[in-house]
Amino acid sequence: MPACLALDDVLTLALLSLSQDWNVGSGDINSTWKLSDSTPCSWAGVHCDHANNVNSLNLSRYSIFGQLGPDIGRLIHLQSIDLSYNNMFEKIPPELNNCSMLEYIDITTNNFSGEIPESVRNLQDLKYVDLSINLLSGEIPKSLLEIPLLEEVYLSNNSLSGSIPSSIGNITNLVTLDLAFNQLSGTIPMSIGNCSKLENLYLEGNELRGVIPESINNLENLLDLYLEDNSIGGTIQLGSGNCKKLSILSLSFNNFSGGIPSSLGNCSGLTGFFAVGSNLVGSIPSTLGLLHSLSILFIPENQLDGKIPPQIGNCKSLEELHLNSNELEGEIPSELGNLSKLRDLRLYENLLTGKIPLGIWKIQTLEQVHIYINNLSRELPLEMAELKHLKNISMFNNQFSGVIPQSLGINSSLVVLDVTYNNFSGTLPPNLCFGKQLVRLNTGGNQFYGSIPPDIGRCTTLTRLRLEENNFTGPLPDFETNPNLFHLSINNNNISGAIPSSFGNCTNLSLLDLSMNSLTGLMPSELGNLVNLRNLFLSHNTLKGPLPHQLSNCNKMIEFDVGYNFLNGSFPSIFRNWTELTTLRLSENNFDGGIPAFLSDFKRLNDLQLGGNKFGGNIPKSIGELVDLMYDLNLSANGLIGELPREIENLKNLVKLDLSWNNLTRSIQVLNELSSLSEFNISYNSFEGPVPLQLTNLPNSSLSFLGNPGLCISIFTERSYLRPCDTNSEKSKKLSEVAIAMIALGSSISVVLLLGLIYIFFIRKIKQEATINEEDSSPSLLNMVMEATKNLNDQYIIGRGAQGVVYKAELGPDKILAIKKFVFASDEATSSSMTREIQTLGTIRHRNLAKLEGCWLRENYGLIAYKYMPNGSLHDALHENNRSHSLEWNIRNKIAIGIAHGLAYLHHDCDPVIVHRDIKTTNILLDSEMEPHIADFGIAKLLDQPSTSTQSIYVSGTLGYIAPENAYTTTKGKESDVYSYGVVLLELISRKKALDPSFMEGTDIVNWARSAWEEAGLLDEIVDSELADEISNSDVTKQVTAVLLVALRCTLKDPRSRLTMRDVIKHLNADAKKST
Repeated sequence: MPACLALDDVLTLALLSLSQDWNVGSGDINSTWKLSDSTPCSWAGVHCDHANNVNSLNLSRYSIFGQLGPDIGRLIHLQSIDLSYNNMFEKIPPELNNCSMLEYIDITTNNFSGEIPESVRNLQDLKYVDLSINLLSGEIPKSLLEIPLLEEVYLSNNSLSGSIPSSIGNITNLVTLDLAFNQLSGTIPMSIGNCSKLENLYLEGNELRGVIPESINNLENLLDLYLEDNSIGGTIQLGSGNCKKLSILSLSFNNFSGGIPSSLGNCSGLTGFFAVGSNLVGSIPSTLGLLHSLSILFIPENQLDGKIPPQIGNCKSLEELHLNSNELEGEIPSELGNLSKLRDLRLYENLLTGKIPLGIWKIQTLEQVHIYINNLSRELPLEMAELKHLKNISMFNNQFSGVIPQSLGINSSLVVLDVTYNNFSGTLPPNLCFGKQLVRLNTGGNQFYGSIPPDIGRCTTLTRLRLEENNFTGPLPDFETNPNLFHLSINNNNISGAIPSSFGNCTNLSLLDLSMNSLTGLMPSELGNLVNLRNLFLSHNTLKGPLPHQLSNCNKMIEFDVGYNFLNGSFPSIFRNWTELTTLRLSENNFDGGIPAFLSDFKRLNDLQLGGNKFGGNIPKSIGELVDLMYDLNLSANGLIGELPREIENLKNLVKLDLSWNNLTRSIQVLNELSSLSEFNISYNSFEGPVPLQLTNLPNSSLSFLGNPGLCISIFTERSYLRPCDTNSEKSKKLSEVAIAMIALGSSISVVLLLGLIYIFFIRKIKQEATINEEDSSPSLLNMVMEATKNLNDQYIIGRGAQGVVYKAELGPDKILAIKKFVFASDEATSSSMTREIQTLGTIRHRNLAKLEGCWLRENYGLIAYKYMPNGSLHDALHENNRSHSLEWNIRNKIAIGIAHGLAYLHHDCDPVIVHRDIKTTNILLDSEMEPHIADFGIAKLLDQPSTSTQSIYVSGTLGYIAPENAYTTTKGKESDVYSYGVVLLELISRKKALDPSFMEGTDIVNWARSAWEEAGLLDEIVDSELADEISNSDVTKQVTAVLLVALRCTLKDPRSRLTMRDVIKHLNADAKKST
């Protein structure tokens, strides 16, 4: 600006003075606002009346940066000022109130701050004021809302506080009041009902409380009412007046205490009703069907119940219907098919049942269908594939079945298809990505089969692909370069072949899960191209070879699981740059080279599973630096040697520890420092010394110390399962061989073998005696038994068999015994090995082997007392007509695991090995907790040599349970027990008998199950119908499938190919972990 002014004009001076505080981006002001002009009326944004008085200043969007100076008050003829959409700041000058002729003020979208001047009362001609989208604070001056001519007031998007002045009721000409998105509190004044011309009321985004005043019903001209995002409560009392002009009613995110008023049906002009998350209860009123102009109905995230009223089908203008996240039940009314303009349907997260009406799939405008998390069922119609505008189909977590129309994708603009966790079957449609817009394809948790369509690998728009938990077969598709795909899960299928190297083209991949398949070959080095990979799951396949070094490029890795494969080599030190790693699972492979000391670099590691490898060597001291280890530390079955490092005591947060099946030695006292430990296993090592008391109180601790004969316990009780550290061995030496055997046998062994062996000894030593042997079990116990059964009266018989009868003896409220009576045969068989066998059998003890309480001998019969099993045999629980137990899957799984532990103990922990030779459901007894106990060792055999078979003197076993190799021979090894165990598993899963009458002639349960699984892969055809509801849960389905696969491997024809019982336990435990 020039330093000297040539013209002394008030208006020119005022405007030029204002502009001195501005930096102006628009060239119009700089080029037209000139001092040399005789009048400013031709300047940009300046308008004058006939007397050349400036009456309008419109500088909207002139990119003005600066403040509005006090000289604005010199424009006393100003009627309109518009400074909107600039970058003006500081306070609104109070001198503006000198412009008493002002009718229009618009300073929206600037950065004005401070309070609204109280002196605004001087502007009595004001009709329009817009101060919105600024930084104004303080209260709304009452004087502003006392200006009688005001028609439109916009104060939204500021930081105004306080309450709405009750003087608002005095502005009878008010048409629009916008106070939205401030910090206003208090209640909506009742006087608002006096504003009879009010058309638009915007109060959303404040902190208003109280109730909606009934006086709002007086506003007959009201078009828009926005009250959402406040704390308004009470019941909604709207619609009782004349609300026919009301177009938009927005009440979302409040705290109402009632439901939707039926009177709302009187608001016939309503086009949009929004009440999201407003704590509404009750049913949806049928009167909403009177709203023929309604185009948007949003009432999700409430507690609405009852059925969807069919009258909503009368709202022919509806384009968006959101009823999701309520408690609606019943079927979707067919009348919704009349909504010919519907584009967006959201009914998800309710309790809806039945099918989707066919009419809905004929609405040609339909774009979005969100119906997930309900109980909807039936098949999908072909008509859905003809909807050309359909973009999103989300129907996961329902009960839909049948096939997906094969033409889906060809005629649509499909972007999202999510059908996870239903009961769909058949093959995937081949052209889902035909429109080249597909972003998410989620089909997991169904029963799809066949190969994965190759079109999916060419779908470069995909960001998320989930095909897990199906029955897909064949190879993985090749993937073209896809920079968008970040989630790929095809786990839990039957995919075979190698992992394609083309997976390396998906460079944005964050999660890759191919676990639980039949993949073979090497891990491709191209996986190292996935530099954004965070989660890699390849477990439970048959991959081989070393880990590719290129994986070191994946330095964002968080979870890495390649367990249960045939991988070998060492864990490369180049991977130490995985500093974000939290989970490392290498279990059940052939890794060697020692446990890497550099694992301590993984400071965030909370789950480390290295069990079942060949690492060997010592446990490195650096393991103690993994202080975040919490979920699991598994170093089992690795051939580890040496002592536990003292540093392991630093793992204070560790919950689960498994060091079993190694050659670790010396003390375990350091484990006493692991205060968070709730599950552990140190069995089958060479530990010695006292066991910390803390460990003995943990669940299943009785199994956790097996195979460590040097361990002892300092505080010995009757329930202790470890030897006392101060055992008096002299006393035990004085006991006879027979007494030792009989006392030990009281902890485990059964019936016929025991009595037969005792009888042989009996006739050799005391054949002439007819009274009870003094070294038998307690005579007082026998007296109690005889008294309880009235000398074995028939009324106490609870069972009969080929070998005798069973009596029930109730000795007291907590002491119930089952008494088996056997009549001895006359044949004698004596050998020195029999005494050795009875001594060996007497040393075994396990929670899943039937426990004897006592035995007594007479000249021609014997009695054996067992702990009474109130739930009978597994055969009774599965096959008797009067089933008293529903046998949910968790119980069946518990039984399967318990039997496996008992057999594994006999096969792997006893020396010599014991083969039961008659595993069947009638020989599995169930206690009050449904814990299984293997009984009837009548034809059990010891293996004196470490061979896998032994020869008996007669054919043993039961038809249906006998392994194929034993059908015509008498040779029976551990493998025969494994086969019989597999048959029991199949009975648990199917609830069919080993030789079920429903099978075709010549077919047993093994042939039937193998045929059903291998030919169709359909779990439903095998599983007991009573489990149908449970296997709809994906975790249960995983467990049932895993147990079925174990059963099929246990019953392979070639005994050399069967699992060992130790393998069985590893598989069952591993699958239990994955489903939790």
